[in-house]
Amino acid sequence: MTDRKVVIPGEVIFEGDDYLPGEGTEKRGKEIVAVRFGLAEESKNLVKVIPLSGVYIPRRGNVVIGKVENVTFNGWVIDINTAEGAFLSLMEVPRYVNKDELREVMDIGDMVVAKIYSINKRGIDLTVKLKGLGKLEAGLIISINSNKVPRVIGREGSMISLIKDETNCRITVGQNGLIWISGNKVEDELFAKKAILYVTENSSSSGLTDEMKKWFEENKEKKK
Repeated sequence: MTDRKVVIPGEVIFEGDDYLPGEGTEKRGKEIVAVRFGLAEESKNLVKVIPLSGVYIPRRGNVVIGKVENVTFNGWVIDINTAEGAFLSLMEVPRYVNKDELREVMDIGDMVVAKIYSINKRGIDLTVKLKGLGKLEAGLIISINSNKVPRVIGREGSMISLIKDETNCRITVGQNGLIWISGNKVEDELFAKKAILYVTENSSSSGLTDEMKKWFEENKEKKK
């Protein structure tokens, strides 16, 4: 399969023993069948369906963007658009933090990019100890359907790399659908936002990266 195609539950994607069912699919006899609506994709004989609608389901290892909702005596409560609460412990910050100075590090309303390192009965535990994580100081935050995130990132990061190069912006895509854009000019940030929204609106199209290259050629002239 060179192009992704839109499939519906029950639709046969592949037949034969050469392929394995991945996320969003199941094996029925010799057929691999979609079990949800989305884009069918095959990579190294593994077939999966990328959903195009639905709510964000948190997974361990996801990088997410959230807003500080509350500051407690030992950390921060972060809203990451999930039913479960998310918590960032002061132990998961890459430097020593005095318990009396938590608000100086992050306060209510601040935005942060973090990684989910644990999901348990208490909720979701976050960390910002890794490179590229932490409080977001400036820039623009936009929100998209979390199920469109794989299309914004693209295969092996092709789409988001294209958008970064064409707009001269730093961009962090949260798996929960929040995206941070930071450029030297507000115009660049708004151009990147326009490009990302175009991707989400056309997420079911095949050959979208090539389409976006044409889009940038046309819209760069308009931007000037």
